[in-house]
Amino acid sequence: MSELSKWFEKRRELKAISMMQRHLALTMTTVEDLERAIKASVNLNDREAKAAIERVKSSEQEADNLRKSVMTELAGGELPPTDREDLMHLIKRVDMVADWCRESTRVLSAISMKDVPSSLREAAVRMAEGVKECASALRKAILRMAEKPGEALQAADEVERLEEKVDDLFERSRQLLSKEEKLGVGVAILMNELYRSIEMVADWCEDACDQLRVIIVRR
Repeated sequence: MSELSKWFEKRRELKAISMMQRHLALTMTTVEDLERAIKASVNLNDREAKAAIERVKSSEQEADNLRKSVMTELAGGELPPTDREDLMHLIKRVDMVADWCRESTRVLSAISMKDVPSSLREAAVRMAEGVKECASALRKAILRMAEKPGEALQAADEVERLEEKVDDLFERSRQLLSKEEKLGVGVAILMNELYRSIEMVADWCEDACDQLRVIIVRR
């Protein structure tokens, strides 16, 4: 058994472990609220959209503070340097998931959805739904990392499959966007940025799972 596995097994109540789990939960919350914000926005429910956007902002800030605290805990802990570095890389990648959720809501806030055709709105919703599935699989993979590495690797494979699905949705969304000749240039640019930002959430889910594979296979 690796030193990392022993650490997880013997130190389940260690402060760093608790904070990492909290960080993961907050990240999942940002993804869920991103989906809510997009659905409310495309339905022209500005009040609900703004509330969801504020929750994304709050959760992302809290997650970022937790990331810094986890780094401090890990730096002063008893793990070997390689294990410590691997965990730090993992939490950084998970944190980028929350960061891109926040970036997506920044772009979303700048778009007047009443000026956006329904096909383009629906494309954003489908991408947000795909990203939530991707983040859910990431959470499953990380929670099983120490105790059930085989299941964690299966969940990581699922993340990769779902990320490819989001990539396909991103490509279709841009194709739809290119066909909207009457759409204003400014709105078109912002919608493209929204699609790209949502796609980046899925990309970082996959990157986090790549790091998870490194941790499991290396040990």
